[in-house]
Amino acid sequence: MGLFRTDPVDLSDERLMELTVRGDERAFTVLYDRYQRKLLSYFHRMLWNDRERAEDFLQDLFTKIAQKPDSYNPERPFRTWLYSVANNMCKNEYRRMATRTAAVPELKATNNHTVEAVGGIGVDRALFSAKLEEELDKLDPDHKATFVMRHHEDMAIKEIAEVFGISEGTVKSRLFYTVKKLAANMPEFDPRPKQADPVVRPR
Repeated sequence: MGLFRTDPVDLSDERLMELTVRGDERAFTVLYDRYQRKLLSYFHRMLWNDRERAEDFLQDLFTKIAQKPDSYNPERPFRTWLYSVANNMCKNEYRRMATRTAAVPELKATNNHTVEAVGGIGVDRALFSAKLEEELDKLDPDHKATFVMRHHEDMAIKEIAEVFGISEGTVKSRLFYTVKKLAANMPEFDPRPKQADPVVRPR
């Protein structure tokens, strides 16, 4: 008799992970299918738009889950636990890359080439995206991750707070600081409404 009475696709993340811990491969496959695109996008943005590196990290993350599923804390929502693991993997990579700083300009150059290759339609949008990624890379890793989770992964403030183990107020503060800094360095990003130039009256 099988473990599933209903289609596993309809089960919650937490229930699927519970079954994964018990060795059910179908449950693990459903979790992978449910999150692989989102996490690939997250790793891609966090790791200098390096597609190959992002795919490697995605593979490593789910390999860790498959090998040690009991490392999951069932008291936490699966999604926030998953992103906390992914975020820690990125932080470890930042520390590793700090000792190989020569590789970073090379990655930047590759990204710039990709943008230049776009050409024609949508080039302004591509340039804006490239500039945004450049500015995000200058931020503290936690601030960058918070911004990406909120604006690219559409995660709720509460979920992000759970990922980092911080208050919702701290998350909001990080987002405010990040948007303020991006607006200062990227006038086109400034979310505030544009004001008309003041009228100078002759004396």
